[in-house]
Amino acid sequence: MSDLIRKSVRAMTGYVPGEQPKGTDLVKLNTNENPYLPSPDVQDILSMIDISVLSRYPDPVCVELRKVIAELHGCAIENVFVGNGSDEVLALCIRAFVERDGSVGYFDPSYSLYPILADIEDVEKKPVALDARFGWSMPDDYAASLFFLTNPNAPTSFAYDKANIADFVKRFDGVALIDEAYADFAEENCMDLALENDNVIVARTLSKSYSLAGIRLGYCVGNAELIGAMFKIKDSYNVNYLTQEVARVAVLDQNTMKANVSAIVETRQLVADKLSELGFEVGASRTNFLWVKPLGYGAKRLFEKLRAKNIIVRYFGNDERTKDYLRVSIGTAPEMFQFLDAVEAILDGGE
Repeated sequence: MSDLIRKSVRAMTGYVPGEQPKGTDLVKLNTNENPYLPSPDVQDILSMIDISVLSRYPDPVCVELRKVIAELHGCAIENVFVGNGSDEVLALCIRAFVERDGSVGYFDPSYSLYPILADIEDVEKKPVALDARFGWSMPDDYAASLFFLTNPNAPTSFAYDKANIADFVKRFDGVALIDEAYADFAEENCMDLALENDNVIVARTLSKSYSLAGIRLGYCVGNAELIGAMFKIKDSYNVNYLTQEVARVAVLDQNTMKANVSAIVETRQLVADKLSELGFEVGASRTNFLWVKPLGYGAKRLFEKLRAKNIIVRYFGNDERTKDYLRVSIGTAPEMFQFLDAVEAILDGGE
Protein backbone atom coordinates (compact mmCIF):
# COMPACT_ATOMS: atom_id res chain seq x y z
CA MET A 1 0.00 0.00 0.00
CA SER A 2 2.84 2.40 0.79
CA ASP A 3 3.99 2.23 -2.84
CA LEU A 4 0.91 4.29 -3.74
CA ILE A 5 2.13 7.23 -1.66
CA ARG A 6 4.80 9.67 -2.84
CA LYS A 7 8.23 8.88 -1.42
CA SER A 8 8.59 12.37 0.04
CA VAL A 9 5.25 12.07 1.83
CA ARG A 10 6.11 8.62 3.19
CA ALA A 11 9.38 9.96 4.55
CA MET A 12 8.08 13.16 6.13
CA THR A 13 6.61 13.80 9.55
CA GLY A 14 3.28 15.60 9.56
CA TYR A 15 2.68 18.87 11.38
CA VAL A 16 1.50 18.47 14.97
CA PRO A 17 -0.78 21.37 16.01
CA GLY A 18 -0.89 22.62 19.56
CA GLU A 19 -3.00 20.44 21.83
CA GLN A 20 -6.68 21.34 21.96
CA PRO A 21 -7.87 19.77 25.23
CA LYS A 22 -11.54 19.89 26.08
CA GLY A 23 -13.09 20.89 29.36
CA THR A 24 -14.49 23.97 31.07
CA ASP A 25 -12.17 23.79 34.06
CA LEU A 26 -8.98 24.23 32.01
CA VAL A 27 -6.75 27.28 31.88
CA LYS A 28 -5.61 26.92 28.28
CA LEU A 29 -2.40 28.86 27.67
CA ASN A 30 -0.76 26.71 25.00
CA THR A 31 -1.84 27.87 21.53
CA ASN A 32 -1.56 31.69 21.58
CA GLU A 33 -5.27 32.26 21.15
CA ASN A 34 -6.75 35.62 22.09
CA PRO A 35 -8.88 35.25 25.26
CA TYR A 36 -11.13 38.22 24.49
CA LEU A 37 -14.23 38.45 22.32
CA PRO A 38 -13.81 39.70 18.75
CA SER A 39 -15.51 42.82 17.45
CA PRO A 40 -19.22 43.00 18.39
CA ASP A 41 -19.80 43.63 14.70
CA VAL A 42 -19.02 39.96 14.16
CA GLN A 43 -22.10 38.92 16.12
CA ASP A 44 -24.16 41.52 14.26
CA ILE A 45 -23.09 40.36 10.80
CA LEU A 46 -23.73 36.72 11.66
CA SER A 47 -27.25 37.55 12.84
CA MET A 48 -27.96 39.43 9.61
CA ILE A 49 -26.74 36.83 7.13
CA ASP A 50 -29.45 35.38 4.90
CA ILE A 51 -28.82 31.64 4.88
CA SER A 52 -30.03 31.45 1.28
CA VAL A 53 -26.66 32.87 0.19
CA LEU A 54 -25.00 29.72 1.49
CA SER A 55 -26.38 27.78 -1.48
CA ARG A 56 -24.14 29.87 -3.74
CA TYR A 57 -20.37 29.85 -4.08
CA PRO A 58 -18.55 32.70 -2.31
CA ASP A 59 -16.61 35.42 -4.10
CA PRO A 60 -13.55 33.50 -5.33
CA VAL A 61 -11.21 36.49 -5.00
CA CYS A 62 -12.66 38.08 -1.83
CA VAL A 63 -13.00 41.56 -3.35
CA GLU A 64 -14.84 43.31 -0.50
CA LEU A 65 -12.52 41.90 2.14
CA ARG A 66 -9.42 42.75 0.13
CA LYS A 67 -10.71 46.31 -0.27
CA VAL A 68 -10.79 46.91 3.49
CA ILE A 69 -7.39 45.25 3.96
CA ALA A 70 -5.93 47.41 1.17
CA GLU A 71 -7.38 50.54 2.78
CA LEU A 72 -5.97 49.54 6.17
CA HIS A 73 -2.44 49.22 4.77
CA GLY A 74 -2.56 52.02 2.21
CA CYS A 75 -2.10 49.86 -0.86
CA ALA A 76 -4.06 48.73 -3.91
CA ILE A 77 -6.36 45.72 -3.88
CA GLU A 78 -3.98 44.11 -6.39
CA ASN A 79 -1.38 44.00 -3.60
CA VAL A 80 -3.57 41.84 -1.32
CA PHE A 81 -4.12 38.09 -1.26
CA VAL A 82 -6.53 36.42 1.18
CA GLY A 83 -6.20 32.81 2.23
CA ASN A 84 -7.69 30.05 4.36
CA GLY A 85 -5.51 30.96 7.32
CA SER A 86 -1.99 32.26 6.89
CA ASP A 87 -0.92 28.61 6.59
CA GLU A 88 -2.42 28.57 3.10
CA VAL A 89 -0.54 31.75 2.29
CA LEU A 90 2.74 30.09 3.31
CA ALA A 91 2.01 26.92 1.35
CA LEU A 92 1.09 28.84 -1.80
CA CYS A 93 4.30 30.85 -1.59
CA ILE A 94 6.35 27.66 -1.83
CA ARG A 95 4.27 26.43 -4.75
CA ALA A 96 4.46 29.77 -6.54
CA PHE A 97 8.06 30.85 -5.93
CA VAL A 98 10.18 27.71 -5.44
CA GLU A 99 11.26 25.52 -8.35
CA ARG A 100 11.69 21.79 -7.78
CA ASP A 101 15.43 22.32 -7.50
CA GLY A 102 14.96 25.41 -5.33
CA SER A 103 15.08 25.83 -1.57
CA VAL A 104 13.16 27.22 1.39
CA GLY A 105 14.80 28.99 4.33
CA TYR A 106 13.59 29.85 7.80
CA PHE A 107 14.88 30.50 11.30
CA ASP A 108 15.56 27.56 13.58
CA PRO A 109 13.81 27.44 15.96
CA SER A 110 10.74 29.05 14.47
CA TYR A 111 7.28 28.04 13.28
CA SER A 112 7.48 24.27 12.93
CA LEU A 113 5.17 24.22 9.91
CA TYR A 114 7.82 25.71 7.60
CA PRO A 115 9.92 22.53 7.16
CA ILE A 116 6.73 20.48 6.81
CA LEU A 117 5.56 22.65 3.91
CA ALA A 118 8.96 22.28 2.25
CA ASP A 119 8.80 18.51 2.69
CA ILE A 120 5.33 18.39 1.14
CA GLU A 121 6.70 20.04 -2.00
CA ASP A 122 9.90 17.95 -1.80
CA VAL A 123 12.22 20.95 -1.96
CA GLU A 124 15.47 21.60 -0.12
CA LYS A 125 15.33 23.07 3.38
CA LYS A 126 17.93 25.67 4.38
CA PRO A 127 17.31 26.61 8.02
CA VAL A 128 19.33 29.38 9.65
CA ALA A 129 20.18 28.47 13.23
CA LEU A 130 19.55 31.16 15.82
CA ASP A 131 22.30 31.70 18.36
CA ALA A 132 22.25 30.65 22.01
CA ARG A 133 20.17 33.72 22.90
CA PHE A 134 17.89 33.15 19.89
CA GLY A 135 19.42 36.04 17.99
CA TRP A 136 19.63 36.17 14.22
CA SER A 137 22.66 36.54 11.96
CA MET A 138 22.38 35.57 8.30
CA PRO A 139 25.45 33.83 6.82
CA ASP A 140 27.22 36.00 4.23
CA ASP A 141 26.90 33.46 1.42
CA TYR A 142 23.30 32.47 2.21
CA ALA A 143 20.92 31.91 -0.71
CA ALA A 144 17.45 30.40 -1.05
CA SER A 145 14.45 30.69 -3.35
CA LEU A 146 12.13 31.70 -0.50
CA PHE A 147 12.84 32.73 3.07
CA PHE A 148 10.26 32.74 5.85
CA LEU A 149 11.39 35.53 8.17
CA THR A 150 9.24 35.32 11.27
CA ASN A 151 9.03 38.63 13.09
CA PRO A 152 8.23 38.62 15.95
CA ASN A 153 9.46 35.05 16.08
CA ALA A 154 7.72 32.06 17.58
CA PRO A 155 8.21 30.28 19.87
CA THR A 156 10.78 32.75 21.24
CA SER A 157 8.54 35.87 21.24
CA PHE A 158 11.41 38.17 20.18
CA ALA A 159 11.22 40.90 17.53
CA TYR A 160 14.25 41.58 15.36
CA ASP A 161 15.74 44.93 14.41
CA LYS A 162 13.82 46.35 11.46
CA ALA A 163 16.92 47.95 9.94
CA ASN A 164 18.59 44.52 9.79
CA ILE A 165 15.51 43.03 8.16
CA ALA A 166 15.40 45.85 5.60
CA ASP A 167 19.05 45.33 4.80
CA PHE A 168 18.56 41.59 4.39
CA VAL A 169 15.61 41.81 2.00
CA LYS A 170 17.44 44.31 -0.21
CA ARG A 171 20.40 41.91 -0.53
CA PHE A 172 18.34 38.73 -0.81
CA ASP A 173 17.82 37.40 -4.33
CA GLY A 174 14.78 35.28 -3.55
CA VAL A 175 11.33 36.07 -2.19
CA ALA A 176 11.31 37.13 1.48
CA LEU A 177 8.06 36.44 3.28
CA ILE A 178 7.94 38.31 6.59
CA ASP A 179 5.53 36.35 8.76
CA GLU A 180 3.91 38.91 11.05
CA ALA A 181 1.33 36.80 12.85
CA TYR A 182 2.11 38.71 16.08
CA ALA A 183 2.91 42.16 14.68
CA ASP A 184 -0.01 43.90 16.40
CA PHE A 185 1.54 43.09 19.78
CA ALA A 186 4.84 44.75 18.85
CA GLU A 187 5.86 48.40 18.60
CA GLU A 188 6.67 48.31 14.89
CA ASN A 189 6.14 46.17 11.81
CA CYS A 190 7.55 45.65 8.32
CA MET A 191 4.45 46.24 6.20
CA ASP A 192 6.15 49.15 4.44
CA LEU A 193 8.91 46.82 3.26
CA ALA A 194 6.34 44.82 1.28
CA LEU A 195 5.22 47.98 -0.51
CA GLU A 196 8.75 49.25 -1.19
CA ASN A 197 10.50 46.04 -2.32
CA ASP A 198 9.47 43.84 -5.24
CA ASN A 199 10.65 40.64 -3.53
CA VAL A 200 8.93 41.10 -0.13
CA ILE A 201 5.59 39.76 1.06
CA VAL A 202 4.22 40.43 4.55
CA ALA A 203 1.77 37.86 5.93
CA ARG A 204 -0.78 38.51 8.66
CA THR A 205 -3.51 36.52 10.40
CA LEU A 206 -6.79 37.31 12.15
CA SER A 207 -6.20 34.44 14.60
CA LYS A 208 -4.27 36.42 17.21
CA SER A 209 -4.99 40.12 17.58
CA TYR A 210 -8.52 39.92 16.10
CA SER A 211 -9.64 36.98 18.30
CA LEU A 212 -10.71 34.99 15.25
CA ALA A 213 -8.63 31.80 15.22
CA GLY A 214 -11.82 29.83 14.55
CA ILE A 215 -12.59 31.36 11.15
CA ARG A 216 -9.17 30.58 9.56
CA LEU A 217 -8.36 33.81 7.77
CA GLY A 218 -4.90 34.95 6.77
CA TYR A 219 -3.72 37.45 4.20
CA CYS A 220 -0.61 38.88 2.70
CA VAL A 221 0.49 42.11 1.06
CA GLY A 222 3.14 42.42 -1.60
CA ASN A 223 4.14 43.17 -5.16
CA ALA A 224 1.16 42.78 -7.49
CA GLU A 225 3.01 40.33 -9.72
CA LEU A 226 3.82 38.05 -6.78
CA ILE A 227 0.26 38.32 -5.51
CA GLY A 228 -1.05 37.51 -8.98
CA ALA A 229 1.02 34.34 -9.08
CA MET A 230 -0.60 33.17 -5.85
CA PHE A 231 -4.08 33.75 -7.27
CA LYS A 232 -3.20 31.51 -10.22
CA ILE A 233 -2.65 28.46 -8.02
CA LYS A 234 -5.05 28.87 -5.11
CA ASP A 235 -8.09 26.64 -4.66
CA SER A 236 -11.12 27.82 -6.62
CA TYR A 237 -13.07 29.09 -3.61
CA ASN A 238 -10.48 29.06 -0.87
CA VAL A 239 -12.25 31.38 1.61
CA ASN A 240 -15.88 30.70 2.45
CA TYR A 241 -18.61 33.34 2.52
CA LEU A 242 -19.04 33.43 6.30
CA THR A 243 -15.32 33.87 6.88
CA GLN A 244 -15.15 36.68 4.31
CA GLU A 245 -17.98 38.59 5.97
CA VAL A 246 -16.76 38.07 9.53
CA ALA A 247 -13.22 39.08 8.59
CA ARG A 248 -14.40 42.16 6.72
CA VAL A 249 -16.29 43.66 9.67
CA ALA A 250 -13.53 42.69 12.11
CA VAL A 251 -10.84 44.46 10.08
CA LEU A 252 -13.06 47.54 9.85
CA ASP A 253 -13.33 47.64 13.66
CA GLN A 254 -9.76 48.56 14.56
CA ASN A 255 -10.81 49.98 17.94
CA THR A 256 -11.88 46.61 19.36
CA MET A 257 -8.76 44.89 18.08
CA LYS A 258 -6.48 47.54 19.56
CA ALA A 259 -8.31 47.49 22.91
CA ASN A 260 -7.89 43.71 23.15
CA VAL A 261 -4.23 43.96 22.18
CA SER A 262 -3.66 46.66 24.80
CA ALA A 263 -5.21 44.47 27.51
CA ILE A 264 -2.99 41.55 26.53
CA VAL A 265 0.17 43.67 26.43
CA GLU A 266 -0.59 45.09 29.88
CA THR A 267 -1.22 41.63 31.32
CA ARG A 268 1.89 40.32 29.55
CA GLN A 269 4.06 42.81 31.41
CA LEU A 270 2.50 42.03 34.79
CA VAL A 271 3.05 38.31 34.31
CA ALA A 272 6.61 38.84 33.04
CA ASP A 273 7.47 40.93 36.09
CA LYS A 274 6.04 38.36 38.50
CA LEU A 275 7.81 35.44 36.82
CA SER A 276 11.07 37.36 36.98
CA GLU A 277 10.52 37.79 40.72
CA LEU A 278 9.98 34.04 40.99
CA GLY A 279 13.36 33.34 39.43
CA PHE A 280 12.43 32.84 35.79
CA GLU A 281 14.43 34.06 32.84
CA VAL A 282 11.80 35.94 30.81
CA GLY A 283 12.31 36.98 27.21
CA ALA A 284 11.45 40.48 25.95
CA SER A 285 8.15 39.49 24.39
CA ARG A 286 6.61 41.31 21.42
CA THR A 287 3.85 38.74 21.03
CA ASN A 288 0.80 37.54 22.94
CA PHE A 289 2.88 34.95 24.78
CA LEU A 290 5.96 34.72 26.97
CA TRP A 291 9.07 32.59 26.39
CA VAL A 292 10.32 31.69 29.85
CA LYS A 293 13.01 29.56 31.44
CA PRO A 294 12.33 28.39 35.01
CA LEU A 295 15.76 28.59 36.62
CA GLY A 296 16.42 25.87 39.16
CA TYR A 297 13.28 23.95 38.23
CA GLY A 298 13.04 21.85 35.07
CA ALA A 299 10.75 23.14 32.33
CA LYS A 300 9.33 19.70 31.62
CA ARG A 301 8.69 19.08 35.30
CA LEU A 302 6.91 22.42 35.70
CA PHE A 303 4.89 21.76 32.53
CA GLU A 304 3.69 18.46 33.98
CA LYS A 305 2.94 19.93 37.42
CA LEU A 306 0.87 22.70 35.84
CA ARG A 307 -0.95 20.19 33.68
CA ALA A 308 -1.90 18.26 36.79
CA LYS A 309 -3.57 21.47 37.95
CA ASN A 310 -5.47 21.78 34.61
CA ILE A 311 -3.24 24.61 33.44
CA ILE A 312 -1.92 23.89 29.93
CA VAL A 313 1.17 25.65 28.58
CA ARG A 314 3.45 24.63 25.68
CA TYR A 315 6.65 22.65 26.11
CA PHE A 316 9.10 22.10 23.24
CA GLY A 317 11.11 19.17 24.53
CA ASN A 318 12.21 17.77 21.16
CA ASP A 319 15.03 20.31 20.68
CA GLU A 320 18.10 20.79 22.88
CA ARG A 321 17.85 24.58 22.54
CA THR A 322 14.20 24.81 23.57
CA LYS A 323 13.83 21.98 26.11
CA ASP A 324 14.55 24.27 29.07
CA TYR A 325 11.81 26.77 28.15
CA LEU A 326 8.05 27.06 28.29
CA ARG A 327 5.81 29.12 26.05
CA VAL A 328 2.94 30.70 27.98
CA SER A 329 0.08 32.32 26.09
CA ILE A 330 -1.42 35.40 27.74
CA GLY A 331 -4.97 34.77 28.83
CA THR A 332 -7.36 36.95 30.78
CA ALA A 333 -6.14 38.55 34.00
CA PRO A 334 -7.99 35.96 36.19
CA GLU A 335 -6.48 33.12 34.16
CA MET A 336 -3.00 34.53 34.53
CA PHE A 337 -3.41 35.05 38.27
CA GLN A 338 -4.47 31.41 38.54
CA PHE A 339 -1.40 30.43 36.53
CA LEU A 340 0.91 32.53 38.71
CA ASP A 341 -0.60 31.19 41.94
CA ALA A 342 -0.08 27.66 40.67
CA VAL A 343 3.53 28.34 39.68
CA GLU A 344 4.31 29.89 43.04
CA ALA A 345 2.73 26.94 44.90
CA ILE A 346 4.72 24.45 42.81
CA LEU A 347 8.00 26.27 43.34
CA ASP A 348 7.32 26.52 47.08
CA GLY A 349 6.70 22.79 47.23
CA GLY A 350 3.05 23.07 48.20
CA GLU A 351 1.86 22.04 44.75
